[in-house]
Amino acid sequence: MNGLVLALVGMLVFFLGYRYYSKLVAERIYRLDPDAVTPAHQFRDGVDFVPTNKFVLWGHHFTSVAGAAPIVGPAMAVYWGWLPAFLWVVLGTVFAAGVHDFGALVLSARNKGQSIGTLANRLIGRRAKLLFLFIILILVLMVNAVFAWVISNLFITFPSSVVAVFMQIPLAIWIGYKVHRRSKNMLLPSLAALLVMYASAVLASNIPALQIDLVSYYGGEGNVTPLGLDATSLAFLTWIVVLMIYVYIASTLPVWKLLQPRDYINSHQLVVGLAILYLGLLFTTPEVTAPATRDVSDVSWFPILFITIACGAISGFHGLVASGTTSKQLNNEKDARFVGYFGAVGEGTLALITIIAVVTAFSTQDEFLTAYSDYAVANADGLTHFVGGAAELAGGLMIPPGVAETIVAVIVVSFAATTLDTAVRLMRYIISEIGQEYKFPSLTKKHVATGIAVGSSTALVLMPGDDRGLGAGGYLLWPLFGTSNQLLAGITLLLITIYLRAKGRNFLVSFIPMVFLLCMTLWAMVTQVVFEWSMFGENPDILLFALGSIIMVFAVWILLEAVAVFRKDRHGIDVDE
Repeated sequence: MNGLVLALVGMLVFFLGYRYYSKLVAERIYRLDPDAVTPAHQFRDGVDFVPTNKFVLWGHHFTSVAGAAPIVGPAMAVYWGWLPAFLWVVLGTVFAAGVHDFGALVLSARNKGQSIGTLANRLIGRRAKLLFLFIILILVLMVNAVFAWVISNLFITFPSSVVAVFMQIPLAIWIGYKVHRRSKNMLLPSLAALLVMYASAVLASNIPALQIDLVSYYGGEGNVTPLGLDATSLAFLTWIVVLMIYVYIASTLPVWKLLQPRDYINSHQLVVGLAILYLGLLFTTPEVTAPATRDVSDVSWFPILFITIACGAISGFHGLVASGTTSKQLNNEKDARFVGYFGAVGEGTLALITIIAVVTAFSTQDEFLTAYSDYAVANADGLTHFVGGAAELAGGLMIPPGVAETIVAVIVVSFAATTLDTAVRLMRYIISEIGQEYKFPSLTKKHVATGIAVGSSTALVLMPGDDRGLGAGGYLLWPLFGTSNQLLAGITLLLITIYLRAKGRNFLVSFIPMVFLLCMTLWAMVTQVVFEWSMFGENPDILLFALGSIIMVFAVWILLEAVAVFRKDRHGIDVDE
């Protein structure tokens, strides 16, 4: 099997899905109204509610939901062979993720830009909302903590990427000023900024003086610093502090100053990065050396595959972004199809090339089997295999391996930083909603809520973690991410289904993927909570067992309340606020 064949089949399915299926959903199911007044216009404040060009908004939405997840998940999941991962990414994107992201955006846009958690109150009830907000809060906290570690680790591993990543911040602010104050077009400045970033990345790859290598600055690996930390741990601590200061500022600034222009630059990074990888694939035409399917004894792919690959097939975090930040910037309701559904297709495209890069990176099948000897190794080294495989594909365009690795690292860090910034902003919204619900007005203040979000994320990051060292505290909860994230996606599809039924529309487009996803996720969660983390399991873990049990009970509670609502005859009820 040639990697190019996989790419062509996957891209054809994505094209047909967007061209025909999303059009059907837009016109017959969601029935988009170009004359509807969106929250961006109704509540325009220049900070969170800002009408935005659909291409710029697509850039924000896509780069916010992409992060490192559509790379890490597929790079791990090929442990079971490339075929299950390929099918879930391609079919999951078209029939699940597109409907989910698109639907969450439409529901929020028709309900004052409210988050998916608040919509649970309107569609199911107050108890469901509170339970839902708790699941969301835990999920976002995990994302903040782990992505802080991922970015810090990439900065330490690829110090030549640091200058290019931080150069993006002033460039984005400059672009935001030019566009917002002077009504300039964002395209050319964004492309110029991208050229500057990549030029600096190329220079840094070849000039050691331009590499911000904190481990070397602190005396080299193994050196114990005056603070009592070794050089690597102190480098992690430094980067985490810098990142938390950055996300505090970035998540409180008006979206036009940094978030929109930076994400627009990152959307071009995506296009450039995907173009490099797919063109490299076209010129190298590498053979797939990984097996199509594989029998393993440690972890079964069914149902774990469907929580290992979340972003790139379907992810509950997408619904948070769609209803949390994207809906507040939607200029016209008809833009929701392009931003929501095509955003999911963009991520599926990234997940697809990740699979191809990894399964073609090894010379022989034995090499692949050695590199993916067990699930734990696949979990730890998947991202590294992607970077190496992507560098080999880029070599087809005569790009030197060192430069290719730096550019890939810049892209991954940029996406991860965007996700981190957006996640902190979402956490601020959730904390504010909890403050409104429980009559704590101080929690509704922007800086108080942001301070709690950043402070709790930092505390989790710096908790004693595992063998990854300082800053890996987020990984204490990370095993919960897959199931929590997919539960969130399933419940979001449930809300969309209830909404469509109340509207008298055909709800099967959301009902079928909802049933499949909830069955797989609850099955996986029971397997983990009862048979792995409990005192009777193979790897007892009190913290994961307690939190996993709470999330599972809350999810089942929400489902039972939703079933009661669903059974009622709500046809004709106005569910738009």
